[in-house]
Amino acid sequence: MDVKTGLFYLFSAVLLFAAFRVITARNPVYAALYLVLAFSQAAAVWILLRAEFLAITLVLVYVGAVMVLFLFVVMMLDINMDSIRQGFWKHFPLAATVGALIALEMAAVLMGGFREPPKPVPLEQAGAQLSNTKELGQMLYTQYLYPLEIAAVILLVAIIAAIALTLRRRKDSKYVNPADQVRVKARDRVQVVKLAATQSAAADTPPAPTSMEKKA
Repeated sequence: MDVKTGLFYLFSAVLLFAAFRVITARNPVYAALYLVLAFSQAAAVWILLRAEFLAITLVLVYVGAVMVLFLFVVMMLDINMDSIRQGFWKHFPLAATVGALIALEMAAVLMGGFREPPKPVPLEQAGAQLSNTKELGQMLYTQYLYPLEIAAVILLVAIIAAIALTLRRRKDSKYVNPADQVRVKARDRVQVVKLAATQSAAADTPPAPTSMEKKA
């Protein structure tokens, strides 16, 4: 067994352990951390398969963005796990049925065996240096251009719908219209107002009598 095969079995074993702990961990934070470990091991397996672009995308998008956001939401919401576990056995038959169907589908695919991949052409015979990222980009933007644009439009609609559903105007919140701030002028910021005097000057009032005057 060479080094590449040993690394494949090592990454696969850690991946299976992490995936098992994702569904068995009682703490959702631990489950999310095990999912990060599973993603990292899957990226390592893809690197062994010379799919560098997919491996880097998995690390950057899922491990670096999605899982961090998920951990932030879990820690901020402070979910009560006791109330969630109360409905476990209620939904267990449906979950077991779906799990059995997925297992049967995977068994049907794996029992058919894997086709032997075509042998790669050496770079010396190909006459040029190949790049997985370049070939993937050319395929996406030529052969799969319309599906890519449709997926982009669907994601854009989903983003707009999420913003529209969560947009709420609170009556008790105070805010300033930016248009009013832009149109404001310097003379409108400070206004000097002259007020009438409410009492007479101090020179007009007679002085208070002293103690000697009171005795006289």
